[in-house]
Amino acid sequence: MAKTTCKAMRNLVIYSVYVRNYSEEGTFEAVRKDLDRIHDLGTDIIWLMPIHPIGEKNRKGTLGSPYAIRNYREINPEFGTLEDFQRLVDAIHDKGMKCIIDVVYNHTSPDSWLAANHPEWFYHKPDGSFGNKVGDWSDIIDLDYGQKELWDYQIETLKMWAGYVDGFRCDVASMVPLDFWLSAREEVEKVRPGCIWLAESIENGFICMNRARGMVSCSDSEIFQAFDMSYEYDINEWYRGYLTGRSSLSEYAAHINLQESIYPDNYVKLRFLENHDQPRAHFLIPDERALENWTAFVYFQKGATLIYAGQEKGCVKVPALFDKDPVDWNGSGKQSKSAELSGLMAKMAQIKKASVFADSSYRVQPLARDLLAAVHTRNGEKEGTAAQAANNLNDCRTILGIFSMRAESSAVHLEDIRTADFRCLNELFPDGVYENLIDGSSVYVLMGQIVCDGKPVIICA
Repeated sequence: MAKTTCKAMRNLVIYSVYVRNYSEEGTFEAVRKDLDRIHDLGTDIIWLMPIHPIGEKNRKGTLGSPYAIRNYREINPEFGTLEDFQRLVDAIHDKGMKCIIDVVYNHTSPDSWLAANHPEWFYHKPDGSFGNKVGDWSDIIDLDYGQKELWDYQIETLKMWAGYVDGFRCDVASMVPLDFWLSAREEVEKVRPGCIWLAESIENGFICMNRARGMVSCSDSEIFQAFDMSYEYDINEWYRGYLTGRSSLSEYAAHINLQESIYPDNYVKLRFLENHDQPRAHFLIPDERALENWTAFVYFQKGATLIYAGQEKGCVKVPALFDKDPVDWNGSGKQSKSAELSGLMAKMAQIKKASVFADSSYRVQPLARDLLAAVHTRNGEKEGTAAQAANNLNDCRTILGIFSMRAESSAVHLEDIRTADFRCLNELFPDGVYENLIDGSSVYVLMGQIVCDGKPVIICA
């Protein structure tokens, strides 16, 4: 089914909302009142983290994890009513955005409706009691997809919610059988044609550990058969590794480039600097100029871009998952260092809509002084010159981004940068004056060199 995935999904920006901690009120209505601001960031899709009632048995924290769901077919009363939810979704649609919700199908809370009414649909330990195979997930019990009746129930639930929303972000999708997702996608398509499917695929080490224990654990290559988009956890350890000194920028770039050859031609990765399970970007990248470069880069990457609510304000603290812990929007507390990224994000979202980002050959290359060059080359159109492009983004055949990951100034030799088919960029960007698409400033190419002042640069040809 994912053979039908449109490459234009690579132009999308997804904004993640944890309703409980998005506002002091923690309601659908509070999110609805802030939709203009979210829209102005260039958001295409709002992803609402789980909206269902939370279990009480073995609850973590004071309020429990939204991923320990008690009933898949109901609304968490903390957030509002079904009518409040519908009002929010309608408002999202009215502003030209789409809405996806979380699907948590690997497990439920121990006191879930399914556990009470269909205990036979669950994994049981040798003593017959409920259990889970990932020990530190102590507030949940695993479902057993060897039970085909469970498939019917879960798919009917998806079809029910597909009457409200435009798609699904599927939690630890790799740990649910691929054949289930293939069947679910086919059935949901009958209710919501063009339904969006985003998989939380998992880290390479987690895949291997699960398989060693006899657990279902799909690779990204398998996931792409059923899903339109998947997480980039396959390279996340090298991103984090570079920022913490455990790996090099060259290793990070090499793993990004590997994706171009091992995934389908229409693969769409969900690119992120942070999410609700990971440290905040501004915590990992305290220098604000470096953070601006990383932010521009994550939009420039091949794939959809994820923003986690609060990232645009430079928050450094991830909101607690199990307790009330609202985002510090005003930067008055310890959650924020007051890095205002909203304008940069809105501009990068606009740049990202260029068609070259949807269908390109892509290559990332490390340079001296912790610079990273990234090049999109439009597939099937390699002739032409920079002068002919005339800085028109819609006519762009090649787009170059130079990002200073430590916010240092440096001269860049274009002959050292190559496209995916290994052409030197000095052939595509002759000496002249170009526009930095981010801020409209002039970028001079002189004797095949660009001098970068520590700010991100994007030029097109």
